[in-house]
Formats: sequence, structure tokens, C-alpha cells
Amino acid sequence: MLYHVIYPFFEYFKALNVLRYITFRTFLAVFIGMTVYFIFGKPMIAFIHRKQYWQTVRDDGPVTHMDKRGTPTMGGILLWIAVTVAMLFCGRFDQPYVIGGLTLMVLFALIGFIDDYRKVILRDAKGLRARWKFPFQVLVATAIAFFLFDGMQLPTVLHVPFMKTFQCDLGGFAIPFAVLVIVGASNAVNLTDGLDGLVSMPSIIAFLAYGIFSYVAGHAMIANYLQLPWISGSGELTVLCGAVVGATIGFLWYNAHPASIFMGDVGSLPMGALLGYVAVVTKNEILLLIVGGIFVLETISVMTQVISFKLTGKRVFRMAPIHHHFELKGWAESKVIARFWIISMILALLGLATLKLR
Repeated sequence: MLYHVIYPFFEYFKALNVLRYITFRTFLAVFIGMTVYFIFGKPMIAFIHRKQYWQTVRDDGPVTHMDKRGTPTMGGILLWIAVTVAMLFCGRFDQPYVIGGLTLMVLFALIGFIDDYRKVILRDAKGLRARWKFPFQVLVATAIAFFLFDGMQLPTVLHVPFMKTFQCDLGGFAIPFAVLVIVGASNAVNLTDGLDGLVSMPSIIAFLAYGIFSYVAGHAMIANYLQLPWISGSGELTVLCGAVVGATIGFLWYNAHPASIFMGDVGSLPMGALLGYVAVVTKNEILLLIVGGIFVLETISVMTQVISFKLTGKRVFRMAPIHHHFELKGWAESKVIARFWIISMILALLGLATLKLR
């Protein structure tokens, strides 16, 4: 918002002309988001600790997780505050895609906060019941999807990586498909949030990748050269991705093993939803299966475990999500985290390679 206040003075102060550039405002958003969390992270942790808003630990989980009892949670609140502050300085609020992304972020954060509030403050172990939580997610995602395809006239064509000549026009199915991507990504990231720093780094990597996708999709010449769809105005989502990256780096400073604070649903639900939103706007929905491969793996492990147990009474994994399976096999928590981070980097590079390999 300050962009709109400050930039008009560039005629008098030529240095302000740098605010025109998405790249400059993205780097600035990373720095601001990161700095806000660095400064206020420690006081917030102390406040939450005094209030005894602590992480709930499963009794049937790995024994080492018992040490996590008493660790503050709901660190996602400050994360999204940091993103908002960064966008107030660097974002362009005359761009509808930015408004749509921030609206989605706030609404999913509200759903996550209600869930955390019931679990942590009201001491209700079940939190927000699935029969309410999931419909709320679908309702918000549907409203955003209508905004994109009905209001913004976003193309309904589905692009397939590595196949530049194959395109599938979803037509009326574009809205339910977008809802599936947003809600699916939201819950996938939420399932991954189970170890110190496990969800933070893959999220940083994924948003870095999708920040590049956003810049390419919003730049007519580059998009045309790479034979990718040009989505006018989507380039501003690069700044939003940068703000998320910066704020998450700040959060990771305190969330690294052994964690001083956890993200909570207030952090993980909007994290995934926003990632899915950027994928839909930039027409890189299928690539999310690659770039967000860790999130997909975690989700598939839970689905496989549930289906197998209901049909056969047997479990495929020692415990789901799959990161707990490796812990119960004897892997140290730090090893599981590091290896999942490495896999995320490899998958992100593979996803970025599709920019040229069409």
C-alpha cells in the first residue's frame, strides 16, 4: 500500500523509480517479512509460553516427541502478520490477484485459528470438527475460484508439463478443479507439519519456485519465449511469494530443531492454500505435484494407511504421515528433516526445469 503513496514522488526523487520493478519489491518483501519475525518472534514465544498455549503431542507417536510437550504453538499468527506488513510496504493493491491471494490467506488463517483455539485454549483435543472444517475450506476456495474464473476471466486451459502441444480446456470444471487444488494443497501442507522445521523449508522452496513461475507468467515476452501462458497481472504474486518466503525464514529461525515454537493450523492451512492459489493463477497446477512432492507424499501415505486399515485391518506404514514411519524405523528426527529438505530441493529444480523442457 505504501507503494501507492511513495512511488508517485519518483519524479522528484529518481531513486524511487526502483519501486516499479517487481524484482526489487520482491527482495524487499523477503527482507521485511524475515525482519518482522526475527524481531517479534522471541517476545511472542515468551507470551505464548506464559499463557501455556502449548503443542498437543500424540501419546501413540514416537517416544522422542514427548519432549515437545510444553512447546508454544500458533506461531503462524506472527508469520501472516509479517507477510501482511511486507505486502503493505511492497505490494500493489491495485492488482486483483494480490487482493485475492491475501483474502484467501486471511480466511484460511481464520479457519486454522479456530481449530488451534479449540485445541490449545479450550483444551478440546478434536479441535474444529472435520464436518465443519472441510466445508469451510471448500466454501472459501469456491468463492476464490469464482473470483478467478468468473471475475478475472482466468483461462480455463490446463497445461501439462513436458507437453507443450497438449492442452486441455476444463471449461466448467475449472472451478471445482481449482477448489481441489487449493483445498488439497492446504491439507497436504497441514499433514506435513509434524516435525521441527519439516514443513518450513519445503514451503520456502516451493514458494521460491512459484515466485519464479509467477514472474514468468506475468511477463509477456518471457512467457511467449518459453511458450507459457501469459497471465496479465500475475507477476505481482512474485512479491507475495517473496513475503511468504521471508516470513517463513524468520519462523524457521525459531522452528529449527529443537523447535521453540510450532506453526499450528493457523500457519499451515493458509500456507498450502496460498501455494495452491498461486499454482492456479499461473496455470501450473500439475507442477504442484512435483514442486510440492513432499506434501503429496505425506498425503498419500495417510490415505494409503487409512484405506489399508479399513479394508484389511493392516497398516502399510508403522505410523502415518510417513515422516513418523521413518522415525519409528530408527531414523533420528534431524535426519528425517534433512533428507526431506533435500528431496524438496531436487523436486523444485525438476519443476523449474519444465520452464525450458516443454
